[in-house]
Formats: sequence, C-alpha cells, structure tokens
Amino acid sequence: MTPARIDSPDPERSGSDPGWPAHVPDVRPWRQRTRGGTAADRRLTEVVAMRPPLIGDRDVRLSPELAAVMEACVIEIAALDHSHGAELGVLETLLLRTESVASSKIEHIHASVDDFARALHGIRSNPSATSMVASTAALAALVGSVDDGKDIEVAMILMAHLALMVDDPHEHAYAGRFRDMQNWIGGSDHSPRNAVYVPPPPETVNEYVADLVKFGNRTDLPVLAQAAILHAQFESVHPFTDGNGRIGRALINTVLRRRGATRRVVVPLASALVARRDDYFDVLSAYREGRVEPIIRSFTAASAVAARESRVSAARIAELPSVWREKVAGRRGSAASRLLDGLIAAPIFSASEAEETIGGATSSVYAGIERLHEAGIIRPLTDRTRNQVWGAADLLDELDDLAARIEAAMR
Repeated sequence: MTPARIDSPDPERSGSDPGWPAHVPDVRPWRQRTRGGTAADRRLTEVVAMRPPLIGDRDVRLSPELAAVMEACVIEIAALDHSHGAELGVLETLLLRTESVASSKIEHIHASVDDFARALHGIRSNPSATSMVASTAALAALVGSVDDGKDIEVAMILMAHLALMVDDPHEHAYAGRFRDMQNWIGGSDHSPRNAVYVPPPPETVNEYVADLVKFGNRTDLPVLAQAAILHAQFESVHPFTDGNGRIGRALINTVLRRRGATRRVVVPLASALVARRDDYFDVLSAYREGRVEPIIRSFTAASAVAARESRVSAARIAELPSVWREKVAGRRGSAASRLLDGLIAAPIFSASEAEETIGGATSSVYAGIERLHEAGIIRPLTDRTRNQVWGAADLLDELDDLAARIEAAMR
C-alpha cells in the first residue's frame, strides 16, 4: 500500500502559535470489527483521528528564560555523568533499572524491587516484574544504539519494541512492527467512542515515524527541547498497538545520549513524571494544541531533579564497599572478602555463580555467603533451599530510595 501523504496543518486555520501548529482533525468512517461493547459502540459510524504536524525540519522557538533553564539542567546532567568513576559502573545499571521501573509505573505496571531483581536474574516472577525487565532491555537497546553519535534508526525503534513486547501474552504478535489498525486512548475497549485521543490513521504511521526520526537526528536544536518534542510527537503518532509510552520515554534518553549530554548513564526522569502523572498527560495535551513550551519545561524540571538525586545515589554507592568491609571484618582473600570484591559489579547472584566467580571449596563459598547474609549485606530473593539467588540489600534498597526521593522532590 502506498503511504498516505501527510500535509502539515495550516497554523492560521488551527488557531495555534504559528511556530508550532496544533494537530488537526481527520474524520474517518468507522465500523466495529469485533464483538462486544455496548449498543452505542456498535452504532458508531465515524472516528475523528488527529493529525500532528510534520516536524522534521520545523524550527523550535523558545523564550530566552526557558533556554537558560535548559542550559542549567544540561550542566546538572553532565555533573551526574561525571559523578562516578570506573568502579561505579553499577550506577549505570541502577539508573537504567530505575528509569525502566518508573516508566512501567506510568502504565500502571507495578512490582516490588525484589520481584524485579528475581525477574532480572531469569527467575519466574509476576508478569509486572517480567514486563519491567523487558522495558529495561528495550531502553538499553535503544540508548546503546546511538553511542558515539550514531543516528536514531527506525530499525532500532522496532528492535526495542520487539524486546519490550515479545513475551507479552496479549501483544507478542505485534512485537517489533508498527500498527496496521486504528488505535485510540481512553474511552471504550471496543470502539473509539468517547476516546481521550485518537492517533492518526495507520496508513500514515510510516511517514510520521520517518519524519520524527529525522527530527531526532538533528543537531541544531537545544537537546532537552529536542528530546521532549520527539517524545510528544511519538506519543501523538502512537505507532504501536501497545508499548508506546515506554518506547517513547526511552527515546528521551536516546536523544540525550546521541547528543552527548550523557555518555554512560540514563537520566531517570520517569520517576519524576510518575510523581505528577496527571501533569505529564496535561503537557502532552498542550503539545497537541500547538504549545511546545509546557512539555519542555516539564521535562527540564524532571531531568534536573532526577540528575540531582541520582548524584546522591552515586555518592552512597561509592561508600558501600568500605561500609560492607566494616561489617565483615576478615582476612583479605577469604571467601567473604572475595564475594565483597565483586558485589558492586554483580549485586544479584546465585550460589553457583558465586562458586564460578571466586573459586575455592564449595563449603567455603557457602560459608562466605552465609557470613554476608548474617551481616545484612545480602538477602535471599527466592524460597529455594538449593542454589539460592542473593541480592545486595543496600543496592536494591537504593533502587527504591532513589525513586522515592525523586518523586518526593517533585511534589
């Protein structure tokens, strides 16, 4: 099928700021193709889809005051990216997981940190934890694809979506491919009756995605403005049947990485967004009305808070090895000491993995594990009696604490 041509809305007709046109309505015939719903669902004969403007070459006009606030935020993000040395590579993983967990919470997907840790280690866990792990994989894949300034590619967006949805019991058939059907947000489950928002028709998706990738690969825009607008446009296009929010939020850190605002870490701004979830959806609505500054301001504030609190976590992590050694006084080279040496880098491990990593007699390895457990340094993550999986308690707790501090700072 030849993709439908997308015409940019006329700003005078839309009544929006001429610098950024509002979405315009596109009335389409509708017929319900599945059973279910109410009589009103079945009687619906047309749907009003919304057409965003094309943004690939569009200028972004911002006030000098907002530009200054964004610059200060980028400095805060840079400070986070330089706040840890090579020995604190765990911070990268911690922030990646914090962002993925919070992004999932925005979609009402919840699981405890221990459930999440179990799922990360490949242990059967509740579906929400498994979904969070998939979100982590998708975020890592998308952000990693633009290391060294590589361009954002449509293929990588599809690959990230595949990682996110491939094991989803309801959506796996659509994993890694754009929608070929009309979708909608809110309203009935059976028709777009009373929907909060109806994205553009499916035949326009490919052109819209190509256009937003073009926008995302520009280098002439303030990085935070670019990241916020790219996310808002992605959410408006809603190119997938499910998973749009999590992939769209992953694109924020993808832009930050590609433009060099970060080199190693991700900024867990989703923790800030989930604290003010209604405000997040309000600024997305403002974008659809042709107002770009609200979402840029929101994301700038969220990024600054997230970066600042993440630096607190970096400082805490840096202190952990010495704190742990004070709790477990013993000779260097003992099993407990060797376990501590690798605990920052691998905070979740099984008993058999510990044997492979540190070597020595099985009895001494298990004695070392028990010593760390008695000191409160590690805790069991399963109910197994054999080959237990353990987690570094302080690091797992920091995952929760970081998200809580960010949320508190935003309220």
